[in-house]
Amino acid sequence: MTPSLDTVFSALADPTRRTILTMLLEDDMAVTDVAEPFEMSLAAISKHLMILTKAGLISQEKRGRVKWCKLEPDALRGASVWMQGFGQFEPIHLDAFERFLEVELTDPPASKDAP
Repeated sequence: MTPSLDTVFSALADPTRRTILTMLLEDDMAVTDVAEPFEMSLAAISKHLMILTKAGLISQEKRGRVKWCKLEPDALRGASVWMQGFGQFEPIHLDAFERFLEVELTDPPASKDAP
């Protein structure tokens, strides 16, 4: 079952969880390594990880005595597709916009009294 968009966006609403996702872009991490840079308890980090897991954004597995976290590669696909519907991720043509501004700002307007 795919998590709902509400669950995904709710999980993404917290800056700590977004930071955790960014950390997991690099590689799988042990829960204790995920917790290290944060000034909060391991229990608090575990709650954040559970929310990310329920949203399908990460998976957790036990390897020996260590619990590991892994970013799920297609986890944001549904949210991304939904946002693309609003045109938020269409390419911005800054070069064309720059050329337009250059022409508009450097060419003096034609005078009405010009012959």
